[in-house]
Amino acid sequence: MPQIRAGQIVAFYLFDVAETIDLPAISSLVGGLTTAARLAPKPATPAYVQYEKPPVSFDGAVLGIGELDGFQVRLRAYDYGVVSVALSRAFCGDWPQLIAVGQDLIENAELEQRAEATAHTMVERLRPALVGLRSSFLSEDYLVYVIHELERRQTASDVIGKHGEAIAAMLRGERQRLSEQERTKILRHRISYLDDDLVIPTWNAAFVYDTPGGAQAALEILEFANSQLLEFRYYDELLDRELASIYALLQHPKWYDEWIGSRYRRAARQVHALFIDVNELTDRTENSLKFIGDIYASRLFALGSDRLGLERWKANVQEKLKTLDDVYRNAVELTTISRGQVMELAIVLILVLELVLFFMGVMK
Repeated sequence: MPQIRAGQIVAFYLFDVAETIDLPAISSLVGGLTTAARLAPKPATPAYVQYEKPPVSFDGAVLGIGELDGFQVRLRAYDYGVVSVALSRAFCGDWPQLIAVGQDLIENAELEQRAEATAHTMVERLRPALVGLRSSFLSEDYLVYVIHELERRQTASDVIGKHGEAIAAMLRGERQRLSEQERTKILRHRISYLDDDLVIPTWNAAFVYDTPGGAQAALEILEFANSQLLEFRYYDELLDRELASIYALLQHPKWYDEWIGSRYRRAARQVHALFIDVNELTDRTENSLKFIGDIYASRLFALGSDRLGLERWKANVQEKLKTLDDVYRNAVELTTISRGQVMELAIVLILVLELVLFFMGVMK
């Protein structure tokens, strides 16, 4: 009898493809059944866990992609321009077999390329619903090992005590034995709600031990956290490019810019527009999922986000937005100075003209 009676392996491949996606238009474009994602809370107590604009999901078969290397394909679109290719297949076997599968899947370049090709197929079908289509796609991948049933019931503590070394090896994808220090570091960051459920997330993979319903909620949260990470990575790169462009504009002014300030006005307009756009997009991304009353979902999202480094990326974006605001204020100040200089020059020219006309006898 296998040690793991029922489980699944899920690989998420997410791509930032556009500025926004018109979700209501997707159903007619794909010509098949679509569903709005719903995050079911784990506790039996009333809770408020809701997407502001629920992402839209549909099977890969709708696009003629039934399977990919033995994985079932599920596609999803988020309104803030991210698409997700989720590959899943059932697993039944022993722990060493599960470790071997993980070693093959973590950072699997061939599977990632096929997932990206699937994303491009999806984008072509959804093109009329995409606003601000990217010229190239930023991507994130994440692997989740899910166990629903073991050969006998075990608590979360039992699973850690008996299989902690195997779990750590899976999450790192290492073929060599990890040090005790590394195993402890990996297993320390975990969460359980009931006595017999467990989630251990890391930066590139996660382990979930739960019922099918509980595991689905964990998968939903981990996929959403990765979509947010992808968006903030995009904003970070965008701000780096734009700040470099603005600095170049301001650091090499023409001789006449000191007087007419056209370069400073352009920079101020560019900075102001970018500041508003990125602030609006980051607010929409951060407010896209609300946790009220569901402490477990909120804690799981916080833990997953921490392991992904999401807060660090958010802090980077916020710091660059602050820099952008400082640049804007400086550009406005320089523009004001330039306008003042132009006015002073105009007044001097008028006075000179009046003197010339006076000595010519035109003015008395």
